[in-house]
Amino acid sequence: MTKGILGKKLGMTQVFTPEGLVVPVTVIQAGPCTVLQKKDAENDGYEAIQIGFEEKKEHRANKPELGHAKKAGATPKRYIKEIRGIEIAGYEVGQEIKADLFSEGEFVDVTGTSKGKGFQGNIKRHNQSRGPMAHGSRYHRGPGSMGSIQANRVPKGKNLPGHMGTETVTIQKLEVVKVDAERNVLLIKGSIPGPKNSFVTVKSTVKK
Repeated sequence: MTKGILGKKLGMTQVFTPEGLVVPVTVIQAGPCTVLQKKDAENDGYEAIQIGFEEKKEHRANKPELGHAKKAGATPKRYIKEIRGIEIAGYEVGQEIKADLFSEGEFVDVTGTSKGKGFQGNIKRHNQSRGPMAHGSRYHRGPGSMGSIQANRVPKGKNLPGHMGTETVTIQKLEVVKVDAERNVLLIKGSIPGPKNSFVTVKSTVKK
């Protein structure tokens, strides 16, 4: 069954294996998360649990948020997500989920919002090649051909300059290198999307 937790990306560091190899890891503050709601097939048409992470000041929450959190005996949360495909019988409303949900050696999928890059050209945004940089070339970092003349329009899906980043990105099958249950910290091999202090969702991987 799927299991998942919400957290915050704290940054990157490195650890050494017993063989002396260096492994780059991302540090994630995973939990404690509170179960705010259980959804079942009878009432909602699907099964899921809704969990919240990181407390929000009460004066920043609106009335529905306050009421929803009070039902679960919790405070309003800044980051709320549903985890589907989960055995809901094992969870109760108001229950705390901590980093020890995962163990070392497990593989997880991490979802976050990628860093915003603003308006970027084709070379950075779509990894295209530039033209010759000599004075006479008159084609340096432009987008190149817009398609055939006959169509009289730019075809849909053409790679062009535009807004880059700030997208939901999932990186699959990352290994959990270490679990610090005391401080609710996960060390995950490799990099994950988003800047420092951005919220992420960690779920057991779909690629078994």
